[in-house]
Amino acid sequence: MAETSRTTGAGELGNQPRRSSWRYIGPGIVVAATGVGAGDLVATLIAGSKFGYTLMWAAVIGCLVKISLAEAVGRWHLATGRTLFDGWRTLGGWTTVYFAVYVVIWGFVYGATAMSSSALPLVALFPDGPGLKVWAILTGLTGLVFVWFNRYAVFEKAMTVLVGVMFVVVVYVAIRVAPDMGAAFAGLLPVLPDGSLVYTLGLIGGVGGTITMAAYGYWVNAKGWSGPSWMKVMRIDNRIAYITTGIFVVAMLIVGAELLHASQIALTKGDKGLIDLGDILEDRFGGATAKLFLVGFFAASFSSLIGVWHGVSLMFADFVERFRTGRGAAAKEGGAVETEGAGGASTEAVVRQERSLPFRAYLLWLTFPPMTLLWLDEPFGLVIGYGVLGAFFMPFLALTLLWLLNSSRTPREWRNGWLSNGMLGAAGLLFVVLCVQQVRDLPW
Repeated sequence: MAETSRTTGAGELGNQPRRSSWRYIGPGIVVAATGVGAGDLVATLIAGSKFGYTLMWAAVIGCLVKISLAEAVGRWHLATGRTLFDGWRTLGGWTTVYFAVYVVIWGFVYGATAMSSSALPLVALFPDGPGLKVWAILTGLTGLVFVWFNRYAVFEKAMTVLVGVMFVVVVYVAIRVAPDMGAAFAGLLPVLPDGSLVYTLGLIGGVGGTITMAAYGYWVNAKGWSGPSWMKVMRIDNRIAYITTGIFVVAMLIVGAELLHASQIALTKGDKGLIDLGDILEDRFGGATAKLFLVGFFAASFSSLIGVWHGVSLMFADFVERFRTGRGAAAKEGGAVETEGAGGASTEAVVRQERSLPFRAYLLWLTFPPMTLLWLDEPFGLVIGYGVLGAFFMPFLALTLLWLLNSSRTPREWRNGWLSNGMLGAAGLLFVVLCVQQVRDLPW
């Protein structure tokens, strides 16, 4: 899709012809890859193993929901020149309190989860090597060093490689299990089998839906996109990324339907379910396919790890900057929109944040304190706090985006239309239902 303009030195689009927008794609791939972790793979596999192809339609709808959410985040950053946290600050002090508590507890628990998830396939690939805890520490330290010493451009290239690996591997495995294309297309018809509601909601709302969706705008700015003239490029980037994720999810559903549903094989809950799948693949197709799958498992897990290490650290750095300076409070509700870039949403701001003390402090918080959880069972109170705060984040994101993008905080031409409002409203309702379900399922 070519556009009739080119970039200028300020990162804007001029009026001269330039080459296809496709070569600018990147932030969408980063956010989609970060949001798809090992837990999402297991959830999709289990949905396929229980209901076959019946919930294929839910995976497609989930892809559309994520496209609408990420587009709204990117549109806010480009249309206003302000970061998402800057926008949240204008909604009241409650957003600051929620985010501050959430980002501390979530980071502590997620750090241990991400390191363990990345270590599992390495233990299976190298059974005579170090144990799980050693591999987990090594993956955490590798993520720390990589993000600490590299800027966004290198980070994006690494994420693209990891996405390519996990995409090729999962699609290859889906082809190997010989999908029933007739049943797959029949699964596009919305049907809710008995007992499938929770799995359906999980497929629609779970895969690729985390705090890292809010980081999309920061990666957009890190890419050098600043101002409404980049809107079309951002939308292409976002759609390609989540269509890729949709294909990825469909491939996992096919694997679950063909390999597990017909044989009535149950997977272990949690990330260890993927090790079970590796054993099943080895029995069916041989050791080479099983090892290839484990490489894809590692790529999915480690891409989520470094994506969070970079993206959420950027958000934390912006949070601290806004809290210190009070710049986010300068734009009062209903007031005039700041000029482009005034809120710090620029490449230069991101580079500054990547080198800042808060960015590196949160990197350390994600890496070292969570290592203690590798030896200890997660404390009951921490599990409850993590579960409740995490369950509320996606409704918080969807509903605050609705608020921001329908108010005078956003230039009139970039406010929500009926389609955006419908998609964000549906997403908000979906995530509220998922939130209630997740809270109910916690070990109170």
